[in-house]
Amino acid sequence: MDVPLWFALLCVGVLGVKLIRPPWWLIAVLLLGGYLLADSLLSPVIDSAVK
Repeated sequence: MDVPLWFALLCVGVLGVKLIRPPWWLIAVLLLGGYLLADSLLSPVIDSAVK
């Protein structure tokens, strides 16, 4: 069964928010920080570390 990555991340995120109930500002900071890191000069370093 092939599940798209965006769908798997969405399911994990929804379950995490429902079960752990982190503050919304923490979710916003993590999403914004991840978006900014993906578009920064560090993206090749992060990409090689993930692979």
